[in-house]
Amino acid sequence: MAFAAAVSRAAFLSRRAGTMIRSMSNVPENTVYGGPKSQSSDQRVTVTQIKQKHKKGEPITMVTAYDYPSAVHLDLAGIDIALVGDSAAMVVHGYDTTLPITLDEMLVHCRAVARGAKRPLLVGDLPFGFYESSSIQAIDSAVRLLKEGAMDAIKLEGGAPSRITAAKSIVEAGIAVMGHVGLTPQAISVLGGFRPQGRNVASAVKVVETALALQEAGCFSVVLECVPPLVAAAATSALQIPTIGIGAGPFCSGQVLVYHDLLGMMQHPHHAKVTPKFCKQFAQVGDVINKALVDYKEEVTSGTFPGAAHSPYKINPADVDGFLSELQKLGLDKAASAAAEAAEKINPNKSK
Repeated sequence: MAFAAAVSRAAFLSRRAGTMIRSMSNVPENTVYGGPKSQSSDQRVTVTQIKQKHKKGEPITMVTAYDYPSAVHLDLAGIDIALVGDSAAMVVHGYDTTLPITLDEMLVHCRAVARGAKRPLLVGDLPFGFYESSSIQAIDSAVRLLKEGAMDAIKLEGGAPSRITAAKSIVEAGIAVMGHVGLTPQAISVLGGFRPQGRNVASAVKVVETALALQEAGCFSVVLECVPPLVAAAATSALQIPTIGIGAGPFCSGQVLVYHDLLGMMQHPHHAKVTPKFCKQFAQVGDVINKALVDYKEEVTSGTFPGAAHSPYKINPADVDGFLSELQKLGLDKAASAAAEAAEKINPNKSK
């Protein structure tokens, strides 16, 4: 008996340890998502593989993701990099800028994406206010994105010397960093709004110089946002690391778009005003969602949903009379009548 108990306890501890290991990993359990499986390898994309693609001249694909469903879609499509962007502040939380989102809020998004995306390299944005004060603050925030958010790397917006220093410190702490130059949304207070960069000599040179500085700091890639294509081409040529363009033309090493934007998900006047000019909508998902919601409302209002096809749970016909009798004993005559009427409508003589 003692031996059997010991074996049973050992098996329990083994299962528990396995569960703990899986919960700590940034690779979700196979059983989490029961739908269609990705046609690409389940092996996680690494920074090294991104560098290899760049060396071979193969375009790199990156899309933002903010939750489990979007992460699963990126996984199925074989996207190289899933960016958990601070753009969640705008497209998920409804703010006008990226500034309000906190690190704790970003961590919620990161964990959800990590559970859904098994293959893409996972990159998490450092939000505004959580890395500018000091290198120690930057490292602490980056560590949390990896340890608590299950990210593989972090992204930060470059520009100021202090941010270059922060990038260098994070890399030296053993964390892969993606830089970001050009239009840096966290700096709209200084830039005077969401304004393209690199449109004059001084600004164009600054884009290239900042990208080089981020490379020197140890970044494995750099996002170029809202700069003229020739400036992006110059930066891409000058760098030995890949550039990921967004509104920067076709000469970058790869491209990134916001999930909601490329899907045409939010079809309403406000979003139409703020959707970037450079964004191609590859679908009109918002129209499909709106139609589905209107159709649902109409069917519920008219009483056509749910019908028999969507009312699958049946009571044993032999138990109907007994149920009605018990309701009457409880003094619930009205409930018994309602149940009897429902039984007639369902056709109690039919096998259920």
